[in-house]
Amino acid sequence: MFHSPFNLNQQNHEIDSKIVVALERLSEAFRVLLWNESKLNALSPIQIQILIFLLFQPTEKCRISYLAKEFNMSKPTISDSVKSLLQKGLIDKKSDLLDSRSYTLSLTDSGRITALKSADFTRSIENPVSSLNLQQKEIMLDGLLKIIQGLNTTGILTVQRMCFTCSHYRISDEGHYCKLLQMSLAYKEIRINCAEHAAII
Repeated sequence: MFHSPFNLNQQNHEIDSKIVVALERLSEAFRVLLWNESKLNALSPIQIQILIFLLFQPTEKCRISYLAKEFNMSKPTISDSVKSLLQKGLIDKKSDLLDSRSYTLSLTDSGRITALKSADFTRSIENPVSSLNLQQKEIMLDGLLKIIQGLNTTGILTVQRMCFTCSHYRISDEGHYCKLLQMSLAYKEIRINCAEHAAII
């Protein structure tokens, strides 16, 4: 039998395959919602993602090179999207005082309005998640974080800012602990996107 989670004979008998296909369905939902949002604003999906990233991430991450890593795209592809956003007046760029070839990106007023409006494009997915009880949410979060960590370890996802991949994170018999915050973390306090994340070297 040909091994694939999309093989119905395999899928119907293996929970691993069902989970993989369920994740694929969720990724399709994200693609549809992002595409719909991009059409409303006459932008491409990656341009919407860049605007949302600039809205919430610290200035030092708002560079072409970091955006390329963040979205697993080449620098020329990201540069083309940034050029279009500059032409549309949605972002500005500021040269680095130490390196004139490098610059950081920021939102203009109109770019901020677009980003704020678009940042809620996942509402249709958030609604069914909010209907789960706390235990179901924690089990789901635990599984998803472990999958993401595994994909990061194999190099498929190159940028991660979650606790499990941070040098400040520790786990012991007492549970989860952040050395930077100097505090224990309840599971619901585990971060998937932390501004203070320090990658393990």
